[in-house]
Amino acid sequence: MRIFLTGGSGKAGRHVAPHLAEQGHQVTNADLLPLDHPDVADLRVDLTDAGEVYSALAGLATFDELDLPAKPSYDAVVHLAAVPAILLRADSATYATNVLSTYHVLEAATRLGIPKVVFASSETTYGVCFAQGERKPLYVPVDEEHPTVPEDSYAMSKVAGEVTARSFQARSGADVYGLRINNVIEPHEYAELFPPFLADPSLRRRNLFAYIDVRDLGQMVQRCLETDGLGYEVFNVANADMSVAATSAEVIERFYGDVEVRREMGRDETFFAIDKARELVGFDPQHSWRDVLDDPDHDRPDHESQ
Repeated sequence: MRIFLTGGSGKAGRHVAPHLAEQGHQVTNADLLPLDHPDVADLRVDLTDAGEVYSALAGLATFDELDLPAKPSYDAVVHLAAVPAILLRADSATYATNVLSTYHVLEAATRLGIPKVVFASSETTYGVCFAQGERKPLYVPVDEEHPTVPEDSYAMSKVAGEVTARSFQARSGADVYGLRINNVIEPHEYAELFPPFLADPSLRRRNLFAYIDVRDLGQMVQRCLETDGLGYEVFNVANADMSVAATSAEVIERFYGDVEVRREMGRDETFFAIDKARELVGFDPQHSWRDVLDDPDHDRPDHESQ
């Protein structure tokens, strides 16, 4: 596939773009900074400028394409670019940048007849991650039917992006899939970040005790590109286990005692439910912090990772 990928120089994109290239796809990284990867074409694009987005999506990706009898079209757009959290820019700038860039990408893609868009939404849409003070989900595990009523500028922008995406899908009939991505973890971060999480699970309550390995995020994007005909869908994206050593029963007792538990959960199962992604696109996360670190509870006779 010929893929237009935004934000390929960011934390997630710098892994997802090469992963897609390794699968044989032709990938153009549209970003303000280059990725400088030999298998990925870089194109500087300001996504808040509608004209730049349309021009880039309608244009060439490489000099080699000049030798083709006609300019090829993109087969898919993967939109990962964003101001990635609060407290990086003013709230108004975070909201405006994310909402405008998503609108421009979706408008250009659908007007140009590109049949598939996969875009990054966020775990924050559920209103827990960046809440002021203590905020708990209405029920666990949190699935895609859970209300999305955030109060921060970043998560608001992601909810607005989902509304925009659903509207453009209805207008165009393209496949538009939104990924509610949990806390993105690079392989080297297990050793750097996770020891305190294993010692004190409270450090992970804002992330619903979940995480997503960038390699498995790449797999999820690939699965979405390979799955046609779903129309508009949103998917939680997380690894199968939690980012803490406590069991699900211990997490429920300590943090979710007053929260509805809708089904029996596996011993280490993520509270950021990925059942829908497994069922509809075949998502099958392969990585875990346990590949790098010892599980402090591994000697318990009932230990079984999900």
